[in-house]
Amino acid sequence: MTTDDWSVPETKVLKTISEILDGDQRAVLATVVAVEGSAYRRPGAKMIVADESDGVGSITAGCLEDEVLALADQVLSDGVPRIERFDLTGDDDVWGLGVGCNGVIDILLEPLDASYRPVVDAYENGNDMAVLTVLDGDGDVTRGNRAFAFPSGDGDDLAFDTTGWPDSLLSALSDPTERLLASDASDSVTVDREDGAVEVFVDSVTAPPELVVFGSGHDVAPVTEMAKRVDFRVTVVTFRGATAGADRFPEADRVLSTSPATVGEALSFDADTYAVVMTHNFVDDRLALDELLSTPVEYVGLLGPRERFEEMRDDFAEEGRTFSDDELDRIYTPAGLNLGGGTPFHIAQSIVAEATAVHHDREPRHLKDRSGPIHDRVEVSSVDDNTMR
Repeated sequence: MTTDDWSVPETKVLKTISEILDGDQRAVLATVVAVEGSAYRRPGAKMIVADESDGVGSITAGCLEDEVLALADQVLSDGVPRIERFDLTGDDDVWGLGVGCNGVIDILLEPLDASYRPVVDAYENGNDMAVLTVLDGDGDVTRGNRAFAFPSGDGDDLAFDTTGWPDSLLSALSDPTERLLASDASDSVTVDREDGAVEVFVDSVTAPPELVVFGSGHDVAPVTEMAKRVDFRVTVVTFRGATAGADRFPEADRVLSTSPATVGEALSFDADTYAVVMTHNFVDDRLALDELLSTPVEYVGLLGPRERFEEMRDDFAEEGRTFSDDELDRIYTPAGLNLGGGTPFHIAQSIVAEATAVHHDREPRHLKDRSGPIHDRVEVSSVDDNTMR
């Protein structure tokens, strides 16, 4: 597979799945369902392999993708899901590759069919969902059986959409599924039942966050491109009649033009929306900032030196407008992390990295200074449905 196919964002993987379901291609979905020790990707990482084509997406650092392509051919031929375990913990090279991941990776390979359609529909509509897939079980649920869980809109309870799954099994899965979905994490859960254990992979498929970039200068394009590569939906907003054609910012999901004073009317914002104000117009930036602070947006990146923002605050103060501590906490100016680079893409990288850290509730620091695993983990490995009766 090519580097471009391997390094695509998750939005591209889901889009490819949607296109395959809309067409008549056969395909295999490969998903990391369990990891012991260290690995490049965590459970939930996906790769789609269409008939007679290379894969799209990454499940490792590139060391297993070719092997998975070969296994996918077998799954396409047999039409039966399978789980393949790759033990990379030994001192010897694996297939002579010297991968050195130092972990055990379980990958589920299953024929892609219409049962996955609710997943891509929810993703495209901006809705969160957990996909529950049986990895091992007998009787009323067997390998490959699938169910869905999604926020019911009534408190924190989940609503399940299943065919033939017993209520006792769903009750046992409800709490770990809820915790995984709330953490945007995926993991395998073993449910101990009277007639034998059932292993279910709970895959959280959450809608990507949105980054709204205000501006029309040349520096907007690098921010848009970088944000798309890390799975933001990107909206570019221009002011005062500036060119708002999609061809100006081809990486953006949408481009629109409005006035800075009507931002709240032209767009909808929620806690998964992040904003970067970079019009380089003092008045427009000031108006947009004030509008954004009336929304739930947690990150408002404002380009320009700190003195420029202090000048804005003085102007606001003359009008009787002051900022609360909560508002000041949401304003990031000068926008971006201190990474040291000065090119347009360096600046874009620092801004998008900062927004990403805020989205994941992380304080940026060196991984070598972090104790424990790189990725946060939710412990939900085993439950007993007998306690749910």
